[in-house]
Amino acid sequence: MKLRRHPLLTGVMAMAMGAIGASCVRAEVKVADVPDPAIDLTVPEGQAEHTAIFAGGCFWCTEAVFERVEGVKSVISGYAGGTKDDASYQLVSRGATDHAEAIAITYNASVVTYGELMKVFFTVAHDPTTLNRQGNDVGRHYRSAIFYTSEEEKSVARAYIDQLEQAGVFGDPIVTTLEPIGEGFFVAEAYHQNYAELNPNQPYIVYQAMTKVEKLKKAFPEKLAKE
Repeated sequence: MKLRRHPLLTGVMAMAMGAIGASCVRAEVKVADVPDPAIDLTVPEGQAEHTAIFAGGCFWCTEAVFERVEGVKSVISGYAGGTKDDASYQLVSRGATDHAEAIAITYNASVVTYGELMKVFFTVAHDPTTLNRQGNDVGRHYRSAIFYTSEEEKSVARAYIDQLEQAGVFGDPIVTTLEPIGEGFFVAEAYHQNYAELNPNQPYIVYQAMTKVEKLKKAFPEKLAKE
């Protein structure tokens, strides 16, 4: 039987997923070994608010991480890479579209930069070296991707991936794709929004999302939003 994420997972299944998934994850990356981006996004004066769109597996998990980063104003779960007509969880979760589960991070660039968000994305929010999977979530809709909205974003992201590859901090090749936003970012169904915060005892959240949140707290204490 194929194990996959679902809002109604039992505690036993979620614990099994955590145990099995742990064996599929690469060795922990030391954040001290991960370089800061040498090139960062330029934000025009007076336009500090910007939006980054990342895909790194389950959007419940990535949303939970970035909601806790200082300077982030909002995180919305949704779909990117496909069309408006097939932007639904029913279709995306079956792998029947070109969409990836993604998040739109609106942030204050005077507090946290695009490059700093990318560093969190690559080090604690997901594993950028596993092709079309994160743990037991398998399929192209769980791919690692950065959806760019400008050529500058594309250039900055490409430069950082190259920088990380040259530093060799992951051991395995980075498989993150750079994709144009295309038809746009499509907001997911209401029950997906802020899911981890609203369902802290849901087994998948306990064993998957909160593990990433704890990594964030340990790796980037200086970037945590004030509670």
